Amino acid sequence: MTAPTPPERINYAQTLDMQTKRVILFGVLLGLFLSALDQTIVSTALPRITQELSGLSLYSWVTTAYLLTNTALVPIYGKLSDLYGRKPILMIGIVIFLLGSALCGLSGEPFLGNLFGGGMMQLVVFRGLQGVGAAALGSVAFAIIADLFEPVDRPRYQGLFGAVFGLSSVIGPLLGGFLTDHASWRWVFYVNLPIGLIALAFIASKMPRLASGLQAKVDWLGAFLILLFTVPLLLALTWGADGNYAWTSPTLLSMFGLSLVSLLAFLVVEGRHASPILPLSLFKNPTFAWGAVARFLIGAGFLGAILFLSLYLVRVQGVSATKAGTATIPLTVGIIVGAIGSGQIASRMGRYKPLMLIGLITAALGFYALSTLNADSPYSGVVLRMVLLGLGLGPALPLYTTALQLSVKPWEIGVATSAGQFFQQMGSTLGTAIFGAVLTAGLTQNLAAEFAAQAAAHQGTVATTLQKISEDIRSGSGPKQDRNAAVKTADEIKASFAALRQNVTRAIKTGDAAAVQVIRSDTTLPADARKRLADVPAGGVGAAVRTGFAQTYAAIAAAVNSGQPARLAAVAANPRLPAELRARLTQLPPQALQNPQARAQVLAGIKRGLDAAGAAASRQAQQKALDAALAGVNDGEQLALVAVRAQKVAFANTISSIYRYSILVAVLAFLATLMMPNLQMPTRRAGERMAPAHVEV
Repeated sequence: MTAPTPPERINYAQTLDMQTKRVILFGVLLGLFLSALDQTIVSTALPRITQELSGLSLYSWVTTAYLLTNTALVPIYGKLSDLYGRKPILMIGIVIFLLGSALCGLSGEPFLGNLFGGGMMQLVVFRGLQGVGAAALGSVAFAIIADLFEPVDRPRYQGLFGAVFGLSSVIGPLLGGFLTDHASWRWVFYVNLPIGLIALAFIASKMPRLASGLQAKVDWLGAFLILLFTVPLLLALTWGADGNYAWTSPTLLSMFGLSLVSLLAFLVVEGRHASPILPLSLFKNPTFAWGAVARFLIGAGFLGAILFLSLYLVRVQGVSATKAGTATIPLTVGIIVGAIGSGQIASRMGRYKPLMLIGLITAALGFYALSTLNADSPYSGVVLRMVLLGLGLGPALPLYTTALQLSVKPWEIGVATSAGQFFQQMGSTLGTAIFGAVLTAGLTQNLAAEFAAQAAAHQGTVATTLQKISEDIRSGSGPKQDRNAAVKTADEIKASFAALRQNVTRAIKTGDAAAVQVIRSDTTLPADARKRLADVPAGGVGAAVRTGFAQTYAAIAAAVNSGQPARLAAVAANPRLPAELRARLTQLPPQALQNPQARAQVLAGIKRGLDAAGAAASRQAQQKALDAALAGVNDGEQLALVAVRAQKVAFANTISSIYRYSILVAVLAFLATLMMPNLQMPTRRAGERMAPAHVEV
């Protein structure tokens, strides 16, 4: 079918005054900030939310639901904005986003009852609704830049939009933590309402419709098929990366199959529709085609850089999970500087491709620098690597969008812009899944190797325990690694074992019940040492010995006081009695047994001897037990220190290997960018009106 020819289109870049453009830009930036902020602010509050709503099993779905709807709808909103104008689509997106935010904040409230099955499920559904609105904010906002500004000015304003994403990654965790701790987790969602209403007011009052002039029917079948392609694919990649299902499980294979069939059907439908959701003719445009490939690859590298850098900071540098987001501020600063700086330079140069290539070279150098990280890298060195990577990735945010917009027809700007974002978000998901699989496989191998190496460097119980851990990891029966759990420092481990030694000493010497309970619940000790210490009798080891001597004296006293030589002889025959005492009992004359005074004198002497022997035996047994127990504690401390070291080395080596793969991703993105035509942006002199932007046909 022949595509409809659009009527004359208003050139808003020339008809709107700068003051109006700035007001519109402010409203759009606020809306985009909402969308970007919501991706980071919620993560800090999630532990508190799952605790209050009792929904740990749905923890990951709070993020997944938002990601699914956001990614799947981006290209659809882009096309709709071309058909009906940016303003109505953007306002609809903000309204849906604010409605979703309000409902998220109300999740679990009594008046909602058992809607969707409970509070946590309500939050998951409402987060999906938020994603429906956020997709419009992200896809339309970048297209508006092309409507408001001349081509030569677009990079500097696109850079502002890129800076918004970087800024949100800093503010989000801080604001989320503050609101959760000092108000309520519900305000993490309610905070969107005033900001969104302000953005809505600016857009409603100042923004024109920004219509492309394109008259065509909506490709609803294509929209349905792109949803049917995207949602199963994203779910399968997410579940596979999280380990919920094996990659070869029937569930994931069927979802991949459904996604593939939907993609093939989508391509057929799009090739026949007069105004498709994603015109396949765009892929004949080398700037769009190679730019989409580059955006896909950059998406994989961008999210992987942030995700695995946070993991390195938690597991190796010892940063807490809640602070990991703010610990990547140097990376964010680099991204903001790179985005704004590259946009300003591109506007002055009139060319964007050289800056894109320089950015990718810088990103590759940043990935290379990160690939040299190890367990002993100082934090200052990590900061420098983060800044370098941020400077390289920053230009990717504004310049590729500018390149795509300059290469298409004015009425295709919305769909081209959203398509670029779609490919970048799909790259992020696929990259996370692939790098996650590399992390799981590499971590298992590196942990097993590191524990085996540590076992070879130690002796005794420590060596055998470390070797057993290594074998368990290789066989898959080892303990699950919590990727987000902060690792204790050596000083923290030594402090905890110092406290444990005090408890062990109290338990053995006095039988302190509280100390015994602490020992029983301590999992850092080797199992045999914990078992021995858990059986400490009341009163301590010495008390048990003294009790045994007291029982011996009672038996002897009963035999002597009975006056019966046969009974005394039976007691004297006990081989556990000291030989000297047995001989003395055997030599007692029968007459002495009949005389009460003689019996008393004999028993007094025996008691003195037994008391002295008991005290000596008690001290000896107590010291022996204490030495053995402290040796077990020492083994436990050594094991804990070695295990932490092994985990840090294994995590550092694994994440470094991921960044080595990221270098390849950056190189491929560089090659794809190199294939893009070296187009020059229209320039202007003072007082001149802009020439039309170059459009590839």
